[in-house]
Amino acid sequence: MQLLLFGAPGVGKGTQAKLLSSKFNIPHISTGDILRQAVKDQTELGKKANELMSRGDLVPDDIMIGIIKYRLSKSDCNNGFILDGFPRTVQQAEELDELLAEMNLRDLRLVNIFADEEEIVKRLNNRRACKICGHIFTLNEIKDITNCPECDANNSFYLRDDDKEEVIRKRMEIFRRTTEPVLRYYEKQDKAVSINGLGSVEEVNSEILRSLGQ
Repeated sequence: MQLLLFGAPGVGKGTQAKLLSSKFNIPHISTGDILRQAVKDQTELGKKANELMSRGDLVPDDIMIGIIKYRLSKSDCNNGFILDGFPRTVQQAEELDELLAEMNLRDLRLVNIFADEEEIVKRLNNRRACKICGHIFTLNEIKDITNCPECDANNSFYLRDDDKEEVIRKRMEIFRRTTEPVLRYYEKQDKAVSINGLGSVEEVNSEILRSLGQ
């Protein structure tokens, strides 16, 4: 099973990726994670990416495609994968299609998780992170709790910059302008399914599985 997990910030892609990865025993491939791993492993592409990032430059598409190819070539991807965080533009989608065709991987499906923007803002703005262990909780989970349930740190909860309303709305605007066209690209190929992400984790997961014929 070859999946692209797609959706705006805050719709729950990470949570669903973990569930799907466990169910199908296929890796969840976050492009941020594999980029950091390539840098850590000192691969040729990782070295180039690190040089660019150290100057504050964006990693170009051809290097990202090369890093993705390297990751998809590993044996744990033999039965499929869940790709998260790429492609972010139609051009990247076209380059990814070329790569998958080259690797004879032709069963890609895009799973689009969508939600009302105001609900996303409310959901993300309702999160708090522990500054000691980094675990993220909702305000409901930590109501009247002064110690982190994960690491027992005292008064360690804070609102991350990424979860502040003004930042969320800016990220949403960027998503609509540059990334949402990727969905249309795959819809034209009849490779996309869309799932409402406002239900419970279990409900959303069931809908995803149903849409994939599972």
